[in-house]
Amino acid sequence: MTTDTPSQQAFSLSAPVRLWEDGFARDPYRYYAALRAQGPIGWAELAPGIAAYVVTDRRAALDLLHDTETFSHDPRPWESTVPDDSPVLGMMRWRPNTLFADGDAHVRYRTALIDAFDLVEPHDLRARVHRAVRRLVSRIGPKGEADLVTEFARPLMTLVFNSLFGLPDSHSDRLNAAVGKLIEGGAHAAEGEAEFAGYVLELIAAKTEQRGDDLPSWLLEHPAGLTAEEVTWQVFLTLGAGHEPTANLVSNALSRVLGNPAYYSTLTSGARPVMDAVVEVLHHETPLANYGIHFARTPVTLHGVWIRAAVPVVISYGALADSAEHASGGTLRPGDASHLSWSAGPHACPVKQHTLLIVTEAIERLTQWLPDLEPVLPRERLTWRPGPFHRSLTALPVRFSPRSPDQPGGPS
Repeated sequence: MTTDTPSQQAFSLSAPVRLWEDGFARDPYRYYAALRAQGPIGWAELAPGIAAYVVTDRRAALDLLHDTETFSHDPRPWESTVPDDSPVLGMMRWRPNTLFADGDAHVRYRTALIDAFDLVEPHDLRARVHRAVRRLVSRIGPKGEADLVTEFARPLMTLVFNSLFGLPDSHSDRLNAAVGKLIEGGAHAAEGEAEFAGYVLELIAAKTEQRGDDLPSWLLEHPAGLTAEEVTWQVFLTLGAGHEPTANLVSNALSRVLGNPAYYSTLTSGARPVMDAVVEVLHHETPLANYGIHFARTPVTLHGVWIRAAVPVVISYGALADSAEHASGGTLRPGDASHLSWSAGPHACPVKQHTLLIVTEAIERLTQWLPDLEPVLPRERLTWRPGPFHRSLTALPVRFSPRSPDQPGGPS
């Protein structure tokens, strides 16, 4: 923590950068440049009238993420000042789960989650992804055209996560719709939050009555002794955090490789691993662009910036390493992991390897089934969903030679 005086950054004199505008979805790099022009920590609005500090400097982000004494994840002091109908509350409201907990409570919740996910064997998770891809290809393959956002990436996540959480495929559309409304933080955010909460409550009630071979049952039976309510909120977090950002990671990676035919050919030929494309997205178009929200316990100075207590401090993972020159597809050294898309410190993503397995297997399997995917639109004409938190395509239309998973020559 630095000891510079508050006068070094007088945010009251700076107009907030409005991350809720439609223009942010179209061109976030311009907004990130405006934030960086204010210094290592900028002043922004997440929604009309909802102000926040936004960290755009890597060193400042790391100092914040590791400083559990000065900063808390508990939003309740801030939440009490926010109108009940604020569209960002769905993503920022306090809940008794690992994301919003500090200290012993955080360790207890996080340990239970990690232990439960450790029971998911990689070969089993891989098989679940393969089954989901095959199901989706059977729908879109014969048509010769598809939207890889609404007909592949998003339904893929609902199929995979519903199977991990012990729900039938028939529930997939309901989960998909609810999480999408919630994370956009727009006019339908409260509706999405209510629908998603109802979905999770029904799931935990069913698992409380009858256990299964699934994540909620493992959480209910964990030695930490989580109550049914606590398990409900851990599932609320993991389903939401697992579904939407992972779907966006798939679609963002696909859009980058399909927009570069030479790059795509190296992937389909096996000359270059899919992981390279995924790493590039995590560097330059990370799906959860602005989150990692903290609150100063008392007023404090961070890297020369005066931080008021009970005001959101957002980590801009999208701004930390973004570069406009990479917006259409960049090139990174293999193994380059300097991005912070998984966050850092005690709240770093606990299921990074599971996420990477799902994403890489999904893309590899899809491109094996449909090796001649061709984008309908150039990448600069693709549109992005509004919202301050994510980087998410509205659609990724493609065409390809029609085929069925039952045809010879597909993946074994």
